[in-house]
Amino acid sequence: MIDAFSGVFTAFGLSASAGLNAYLPLLVVALTARFSTLIALSPPYDILTSGWVILVIAILLGIEAFADKIAAVDTANDILQTFIRPTAGAILFAASNSVISDIHPVLALMCGLLVAGGVHATKATVRPAVTATSGGVLNPVVSAIEDVMALIITVVSILVPLLVGLLMGAICVAIVWWLRTRRRREERVR
Repeated sequence: MIDAFSGVFTAFGLSASAGLNAYLPLLVVALTARFSTLIALSPPYDILTSGWVILVIAILLGIEAFADKIAAVDTANDILQTFIRPTAGAILFAASNSVISDIHPVLALMCGLLVAGGVHATKATVRPAVTATSGGVLNPVVSAIEDVMALIITVVSILVPLLVGLLMGAICVAIVWWLRTRRRREERVR
């Protein structure tokens, strides 16, 4: 039972981190699957462990990391990543499906797509505001924080997936609390 929950939390954590940076979690998963026993990717996702695929992902990670640090270029990058990040999240969620054997692959792909897409949409909405308020000066800092967060979420999702579950629960509670507080304030104003 705990293995099933761990698999689900791993899948959600990996797809969420893909919403911040598409290539970082893909690279970590590919390297982990290739050089350790922590992750075992079943076909067709085992292609991620190919040396050529790892090289391409590393190059794309370098390009994205550079582009995401420059004002205006990061906005164009986010537009391009609108298709890539949710796709990476779908791949990571479905690749984790070897642990979650009871979930249909199409459902796994859809879950990953929605999670990564939601995180990406939030990032793509907030980033122009950061650019506008700081004149682009804070873009490299915010981008670096996003990259570090993506790396931490990816590593924690692999090593301590139950912690991801606790974090997801805390976020859900915080969102419900915020929505209720906001509704009460609006009712008082009327």
